[in-house]
Amino acid sequence: MRRLGVIAAVAFVLGPVLAWLRVIPALAGFAIFALGGLLALIAAIGALVRGVRGRGFGVGGVAALVVALVFVLIASRGGGVPRINDFTTDPADPPAFEHAQAIRANVGRDMRYPAAFAPIQQSCCGDLHPARLPVPPAEAFGRARTAAERLPSWTITQADPGTGTIEAVATTRVFGFQDDIVIRVRPDGDGASRVDMRSKSRDGQGDIGTNAARIRAFVGRLEHPDGAPAS
Repeated sequence: MRRLGVIAAVAFVLGPVLAWLRVIPALAGFAIFALGGLLALIAAIGALVRGVRGRGFGVGGVAALVVALVFVLIASRGGGVPRINDFTTDPADPPAFEHAQAIRANVGRDMRYPAAFAPIQQSCCGDLHPARLPVPPAEAFGRARTAAERLPSWTITQADPGTGTIEAVATTRVFGFQDDIVIRVRPDGDGASRVDMRSKSRDGQGDIGTNAARIRAFVGRLEHPDGAPAS
């Protein structure tokens, strides 16, 4: 059991490191990380039993307890978050991916927003809303593009002023998971504009709230470029 704790700790650290170095795919790195966390939970229980019996914890036991605690804290971030991985500011008419469908990783995938996600999203993230800007669409498009270009984790793959759409790929810092993003700018009456957004993960059924958080942050950046939202 002590040896199991050491193995768990190594896997827990090695998975993210190898994924961060891009030595292995993101999903493989996450699988190694998750396996390490699960093994740590088993070893931690064994270590606690040994501790209660007065046999001590040992290096492996301590490692298992630490890793298990960290793993539980990380896993708790996804508590209460629905198992969907595609969010948008307009569930009734979500922005459509065009360029993203030609990316090799997406070939053969259905890039449409699932209608069944709309009520689920509303129940958990009803605060998601489009950015409404008091400027013409051309200027709103420029603002959206500039904001996207300034995000270090984003790579713009397509920007078409004619259709008012911007597509990008966001890469997570550690594991290197990639999510597809599309932004749509439309007139909103009286010289104003409406900016809708959609963010979709390529891997997994859930996203522990990543896509919704990304939309909130980007919309907030557009609505309050000076960093001072209205009270």
